[in-house]
Amino acid sequence: MRKLTYFVASSIDGFIAGPDGTDPSGPDGLFVFEGGHIANIIDEWSDILPGPAREALGIDPPNQRFDTVLEGRASYEVGLAAGVDDAYPHLEHYVFSRTLTECPGPKVRLVSGDPVEKARELKRQDGLGIWLVGGGTLANALRPEIDELVVKLHPVVLGAGIPLFRGGFDHQRFDLTGTTVFDSGVTHLTYTKR
Repeated sequence: MRKLTYFVASSIDGFIAGPDGTDPSGPDGLFVFEGGHIANIIDEWSDILPGPAREALGIDPPNQRFDTVLEGRASYEVGLAAGVDDAYPHLEHYVFSRTLTECPGPKVRLVSGDPVEKARELKRQDGLGIWLVGGGTLANALRPEIDELVVKLHPVVLGAGIPLFRGGFDHQRFDLTGTTVFDSGVTHLTYTKR
């Protein structure tokens, strides 16, 4: 069975974006953009790099870990606002929304039904892993199906914003299975569902 991994950048205080939901990454973003963690992403996690970043870096490696990405509507709309209708053309791309009636990206698949049901269906299929890019509302809905949580913890405090999981209280345990600390102060924390 395929594994669902929530691989996401977060502030020390647990926010994946500021209160307005804009993209916190990039040279002018809220998160740290320079340092060894960037080289690690390029070398070991290149599947999560958006198509425009891959083009700018002049790379097009084969998928190593993921061949599918799940994304919430608000996260998808961040890309649309930047003129990108499919940020992950190298992955099978699903956008979850109860309000969108179509996606401008011709290869992007819109899912209006139950996210848990769709995740379970995808996990039963053959292939590489499934990456949950965000956002917090979709992550909360899919929490029962998340097998691995990789938090790119940035040395930044936001004070408010969109949390890692946005929704009601429900206790769930994970085991810390890996840590990598980079010269930038960013730490990758890997957790596996208990």
